[in-house]
Amino acid sequence: METIPVGLVGVTGYTGMELARILAVHPVLRLARATSRTEAGKPLSAIYPFLQGFMAGDVRMTEPDAADLAASCKLVFLAVPHGAAMDYAAELLAAGLKVVDLSADFRLADKDVYAAWYGLDHRHPDLLPQAVYGLPELYGPAIKKTRLVANPGCYPTSIILGLAPALGAGLVETDGIVADSKSGASGAGRKAAVPTLFCEVHDTFRAYNLGKHRHTPEIEQEVSKIAGAGITLSFNPHLLPIDRGILSTIYTRLTREATVEEVHALYKKHYADNSWVRVLPPGKLPETRFVRGTMFCDIGLVVDARTGRLVIVSAIDNLCRGASGQAVACANLMTGLPLDTGLHLAPLMP
Repeated sequence: METIPVGLVGVTGYTGMELARILAVHPVLRLARATSRTEAGKPLSAIYPFLQGFMAGDVRMTEPDAADLAASCKLVFLAVPHGAAMDYAAELLAAGLKVVDLSADFRLADKDVYAAWYGLDHRHPDLLPQAVYGLPELYGPAIKKTRLVANPGCYPTSIILGLAPALGAGLVETDGIVADSKSGASGAGRKAAVPTLFCEVHDTFRAYNLGKHRHTPEIEQEVSKIAGAGITLSFNPHLLPIDRGILSTIYTRLTREATVEEVHALYKKHYADNSWVRVLPPGKLPETRFVRGTMFCDIGLVVDARTGRLVIVSAIDNLCRGASGQAVACANLMTGLPLDTGLHLAPLMP
């Protein structure tokens, strides 16, 4: 099969690094351009020695240039911070390219909600209606047809997939939902900062941004669509002393009595055609180590009859399923490839 050249803007962050890892062995998507202002001129293998011996490792990093990307690529991944991605996306779309944006710039449909949570006016609000939220289990057919994908956040991926079957079936109430989530330190990005230094993260555990994390409106937007009603939930993130992985424990109230076997059957049926969502047997709960480096979202279910709650536990890899792998899945659909092309990834066990 003829390869499809793709570009990667922002290759030096953790999501850029993970994209390079996945694209290095992708059978169709070929990394043709990788951009970095600070590392321009160097081959990728100079900063990522694990790419030595792969064609992707020979790609020389360049300064970001829309004209060069348009001449060299069919699709471009944007692994740059919010605020910067929207301008790149506008230029690349105008040049006829397809774009997968890993930032938050196109995830929120309402420009006013974006401005309120990100402290920045959206400079290209005309593009917001064109963007499709890149969660294949929810929007696969629309992703195939779009030129602009808003790649989901890592926390939202774990929470939305966990809640979707129960909310869609009306099994849980739409108010009082609490999502208690924990992420590895790579979720904070690769930029040097005191709170994520080794000695600040190792051998401790802390909560952060309670009640104000920027993924909150993204989660509420998507679960409200599933439920067909406005949902305000409590999202509480924590930092784990591990490199990668997210574990979300989601507390809901049942609308009726149900056994764990009934709920398990509902979830199995809901995700019957989605091989990346593994609904664990009753009595089993997910662990981050079993999804590390993969596209899997493992879901465990607990019915607490005493309190009338359904407790949902989901685990994903924040860098792969929660970012770069999901971006490649969307790119597969956008370029006419099967969803799982190049994404049969075994767990990265320690």
